[in-house]
Amino acid sequence: MSEFEPTERTRVKRLPKRAHYDRETVYGILDSAFVCHVGFNVDGQPYVIPTNYGRTGDTLYVHGSAASRMLKTLSGGVPVCVTVTHVDGLVLARSAFHHSVNYRSVIILGNARLVEEPAEKLEALRLFTEHVIKGRWDDVRQPTEQELKATTVLAIPLEEVSAKVRSGGPLDDEADYSLLVWAGVLPLETVAKEPLPDALRKNDPPVPDYLKNHRR
Repeated sequence: MSEFEPTERTRVKRLPKRAHYDRETVYGILDSAFVCHVGFNVDGQPYVIPTNYGRTGDTLYVHGSAASRMLKTLSGGVPVCVTVTHVDGLVLARSAFHHSVNYRSVIILGNARLVEEPAEKLEALRLFTEHVIKGRWDDVRQPTEQELKATTVLAIPLEEVSAKVRSGGPLDDEADYSLLVWAGVLPLETVAKEPLPDALRKNDPPVPDYLKNHRR
């Protein structure tokens, strides 16, 4: 299927015209971001934790220390909410009320699965590395058995998913267009700068092309 089937929990009710349920939009938002926010509940206390992730097909992987409270809690099967957001611009209207933000966001609901099979776990770690910098995995030392044991990996199925997108300029009240107030969009983007070598480097090779030419 090319679209996720919206559920009562993922169907966008506020400004539904901004909703997207197609995989192309959802994958594009997920694959171009670095950080997701993971929401869960422990004994009545909600937590939202930022973390990195990787994706393949309809599976999102998160990982961290085996001692992580978040990962220990989620591996027990508690409900989880994962969000990813891009801020693309500040929308400046003629009235304070109509100021807005251009954004692309995804929300994922479900339950996480502990990844225990060694091959899947290693592949998930490769996905994390490649998600940060494509081409990096083949350059670096692979995880040792001890490092794998110290790392927990969880898989979150992309089943209950929706995206929401706002683009374009301000939408002012007709009467406000006569006001002498600048209105429009201030675009925002994340830009890679010059790579900074490790201060403790020893016999480092030149900066690799995938880093020099990195674009997100």
